[in-house]
Amino acid sequence: MILGLVEHDRGELEPLSLEMLTFARRLAGPLEAVLIGEEARPIAEHLGAYGVSKVHLVEHPGLDEYAPEAWAESVVQLMAAVSPQAVLAAGSDRGNEVMAHVAARADLPMAANCTEVEPGDPFVVTRVRWGGSLLEEAGLEGAVKLLTVAPHAVAAEEAAGEALVESFAPELPDEVFRVRVSARVEPEAGKVTLPLARVVVGGGRGLGSAEGFAPLDELAELLGGAVGCSRAVTSLGWRPHSDQIGQTGTRIAPDLYIACGISGAIQHMVGCKGARRILVINSDAQAPILARADYAVIGDAREIVPALNAELRKGR
Repeated sequence: MILGLVEHDRGELEPLSLEMLTFARRLAGPLEAVLIGEEARPIAEHLGAYGVSKVHLVEHPGLDEYAPEAWAESVVQLMAAVSPQAVLAAGSDRGNEVMAHVAARADLPMAANCTEVEPGDPFVVTRVRWGGSLLEEAGLEGAVKLLTVAPHAVAAEEAAGEALVESFAPELPDEVFRVRVSARVEPEAGKVTLPLARVVVGGGRGLGSAEGFAPLDELAELLGGAVGCSRAVTSLGWRPHSDQIGQTGTRIAPDLYIACGISGAIQHMVGCKGARRILVINSDAQAPILARADYAVIGDAREIVPALNAELRKGR
């Protein structure tokens, strides 16, 4: 049996978990899922459509908010109860964090950010290393195989079926709640978020200042998209870290990514390689990002983006 950790945030399903379930179906045996917290219950009935035969709903009074050690301890206790062959999670920040805790608590190896898997003993996995510049093939051993699936390694695909829902009540000591979500800063109402945006407009140091992002904000609004930025921009304090695209920021997979004044450092390209099309606006014809571009405009983004906005407004 294969067990998949399905992420949610206050009952809202993490789309990367559906990719993980699709990936997990490549492994032999029935596919079951674990959902943590009572708020996740409405999600359970939808997982049958992705090949899940049983959902283990973890219920505990302390699991009303995310707590990585508590999530991990819940998974470890469930592993002991149901004896899965492997446990998978999405290669998101949360998925990698929880699975790292699971590996430490269960004293098992864990392979992160896998793109391929061949079942056996050991599992042969291909995983992303060195910021996306290297694919490593490795053997994953252990009584239970633990791995996370690289974001957008596969597309989420439905599979016919219905899922039985069973409750699971772990015994969780107080110390596993020492790190937990205690407060939230909510995004603006109606604002498109980076992970879900179909169009992303990204800005780099080439925009010159924080004020240089105003035309990008307008372009994103005209296209119904979101604004992101490079790590250099967040380091300069021009935009918050939540806007950062890259290995240490948000990984995006829009239909169109418009990169303005961004050179294309490897850590940034890791974050945007899931984009279907990349349009680069850059004054440097030798910028590394041009090697990944589908379309390019060589020129100053501070002049080109306002002109593009004006044409879009005319079209409306």
